[in-house]
Amino acid sequence: MSFLNQLKSQASALQTEQSGQQINYAVNAKVTEAAQSTALNYCTELVKQLNVIGPDGPKLGLDSKAPWPVMKLVDFRLDARKKILRDQEVFDYIALAWRIVPRDGAPVAGTVSANFPPDLQRIEARLAAGAVQHERINVRHPEKNTLQAIRFDYVTEARGGVTITADHDAAKLLFRLINPQGLEIINTSYPAGQVQVAVLDEMAKLIVGQPSSFI
Repeated sequence: MSFLNQLKSQASALQTEQSGQQINYAVNAKVTEAAQSTALNYCTELVKQLNVIGPDGPKLGLDSKAPWPVMKLVDFRLDARKKILRDQEVFDYIALAWRIVPRDGAPVAGTVSANFPPDLQRIEARLAAGAVQHERINVRHPEKNTLQAIRFDYVTEARGGVTITADHDAAKLLFRLINPQGLEIINTSYPAGQVQVAVLDEMAKLIVGQPSSFI
């Protein structure tokens, strides 16, 4: 076989491989789009119901010594965005968001302090996860002016949410959950073909604090 024929054979094999890959991508994208449509329809109805119910929120606190009051979930909102993938308009992500506020009365002021790095990192992570409004204050010794602790003055209100991002090539949905059980961010994923009402029911149970197998 001449070298030119070798190149022809190599190019033909590569074209066959690329054609098969494109077919796989198209199949995966179709399954992913169907899953995102199911998730969007489910979340659209979920928002309506939870805005009426105002379910109890998770137990929150920046420090175990200063738990927040009993919380509730309010102001549920839904957003969905699309993008262009291989000349086709497809889902990019679906975002479900809500506020976490005291069950009774308005948010109240609180204070928490830390003087050890692990405690400081944990508090800062919880503040960031909940998008908690706060002010950071350096507490210094009145005479020596040395740093004694970091104090955070905050308000007992946080944000919660779920973002569902489509991975069309891998046929997966990526779930980013913000504060479903506490001031933390949880990431998980599901094969797109598995994202049906039963799975989304487990997600909804997690949001409202009921026993759930979603994670």
